[in-house]
Amino acid sequence: MSFAIIQTGGKQYKVKTSDIIKIEKLDEVKSGKVEFDKVLAYGNDKVLEIGSPVVDGAKVEAELIKNAKNRTVLIFKKRRRKNSRRKNGHRQQYSLIKIKKIFSKDGGVFAEAKKDDKKENIIKKEKKE
Repeated sequence: MSFAIIQTGGKQYKVKTSDIIKIEKLDEVKSGKVEFDKVLAYGNDKVLEIGSPVVDGAKVEAELIKNAKNRTVLIFKKRRRKNSRRKNGHRQQYSLIKIKKIFSKDGGVFAEAKKDDKKENIIKKEKKE
């Protein structure tokens, strides 16, 4: 099973091909393809490549599914016996992405997601019925 460790939004994520992850909102991207150049490590059962701090030339290609907001987190502050209270809400923005390809340091494709066609899924469902 191939994986990569990427850094984005001040956090590190261990990703595999076909994974769907929730990351900090990407402002510069509205839709389409996203590339992550800060690959800290990548590998599989036999090979492991670790960078110091990043692996030069390695990258991860992903597809942006949507930009959205999380559920509301309530912030409630109360000072007892002073009739003082304050209630706030916060909705953190995030980007939902799907990992498509992992490229090695020499530029070749290290791992690639399987093609997920809607037509193939519909055909499989019809055959089961």
